Amino acid sequence: DLADESEAAIEWRGLARALADVTAVPALPTPPGFLAELRPYQREGLSWLALLHGHRLGGILADDMGLGKTLQLLALIAHTRTLPDPRPWLVVAPTSVLPTWRDEAARFAPGLRVAVVEATSVRRRQTIAHIAARADIVVAPYGVVRTDADEFAVPHWSGVVLDEAQFVKNPATRVHRAIAALRSDAVFAATGTPVENGLDDLWALLSLTAPGLFPSIRRFREDYTRAIEQLPTDQPTALSAAAASAHREKTLDRLRRRVRPFLLRRTKDVVASDLPTKQEQQITVALSPAHQELYDRVLQRERQKVLGLLDDLDRQRFIVFRSLTLLRMLALAPGLVDERDAHLGSAKLDELLERLVEIAAEGHRALVFSQFTSFLDLAAERLDAAGLAYAHLDGSTARRGEVVERFRAGEAPVFLISLKAGGFGLTLVEADYVFLLDPWWNPAAESQAIDRTHRIGQIRSVFVYRLIAAGTVEEKVRALQQRKAALFDAVIDDDDAFAASLEADDIRALLGE
Repeated sequence: DLADESEAAIEWRGLARALADVTAVPALPTPPGFLAELRPYQREGLSWLALLHGHRLGGILADDMGLGKTLQLLALIAHTRTLPDPRPWLVVAPTSVLPTWRDEAARFAPGLRVAVVEATSVRRRQTIAHIAARADIVVAPYGVVRTDADEFAVPHWSGVVLDEAQFVKNPATRVHRAIAALRSDAVFAATGTPVENGLDDLWALLSLTAPGLFPSIRRFREDYTRAIEQLPTDQPTALSAAAASAHREKTLDRLRRRVRPFLLRRTKDVVASDLPTKQEQQITVALSPAHQELYDRVLQRERQKVLGLLDDLDRQRFIVFRSLTLLRMLALAPGLVDERDAHLGSAKLDELLERLVEIAAEGHRALVFSQFTSFLDLAAERLDAAGLAYAHLDGSTARRGEVVERFRAGEAPVFLISLKAGGFGLTLVEADYVFLLDPWWNPAAESQAIDRTHRIGQIRSVFVYRLIAAGTVEEKVRALQQRKAALFDAVIDDDDAFAASLEADDIRALLGE
């Protein structure tokens, strides 16, 4: 549909035609002054990035977490500084990741001038144009780019890097529109999870990095999403199950072929076979009889409330998710919901403490993740009582860098981390045990957390324990996770399973209907 196409999409298609003449990706040497020794797959990644950038095209670097996406992109930036008339790059990242870019650049590309912009224009003396004129890389958080979109749109950037690019997977947000309005030769998205909840995630990233590949979200849904995610059509056909499956495979293959030139993904199993093994185990924890009786009573009450709202899920979503969150917190510890029930304790914390004491005594170190900061607070109280030292990181932590460094320095064997505050952007290879205290709807968030320690630099095997409360909503959340992971595997990792995103039927299943 021509009406759906932007000027950027039309220009992009003209540039992309030049790729038809490319028969191979030319190998690129390590840029002068770049101090890291790139692994073979990282050199291949640099060559791929440079080929696209040389044609003023972007792409998605979707390597497995922990394989050095930042390093490859830094090498690309260093390479472009050797070209005639170099211009600055813009790196947009979550606030917690800004120090990583500054530190990695100082370590591996000390010749690059890096300016970290953390304040909005209200609290900043210099304009973005002024800062960019004196820097090779400008690093800014997503929130600042969103707030000061007009300022960031002034320079013509050599390129834009979107780190942890899942932050811009919603095209309806202001931050996505701000990125789309930037002037640059190319946009590169870096994320190990380009598909988290559904194919719309992939389209949102491609609309920024390759805007002419699928110009219309409506056409993309009709041509790909409907078949791959098995969505109902307005006019159902009489296709047999076999024919529908064949159509799905054909559609998947067509999508992969179209996306392949603009998406590069390597997994640890293939390119980092020297990485120590990762063993994952689910520990099913039985609630005490009194805790289970309370949970079942609340479940019946919330089930009656929620099931009547699902026919109007869009309008009632907040109420529905509030009920589900209540059940999830109750499965962890009744005291999180009502202090009067705190005496019922927490079977999960009992299990956790027993294992942490043993792990610490053997000289190992552990990361402990939860989405609920209040549950981490309870874990901290139990660690205090046991005399076990720990570091603690959540969204309210003031001196994040100091807390991380204390753990790295060996001052504590346990690191309590909220999934939202520390699930990405950290390298914590000092730990070799990971505990996930509660499951999240999105399996990608858990994978991000695990890969804080299972990444390049790890020299020991990593043991991952998922604690699941038996007979609760957590078991249903775990099943939902596996369906979402199947969609990612089907589209990105070429497996054969499919899934849809969280809908009314999923919620019925979570409530045991």
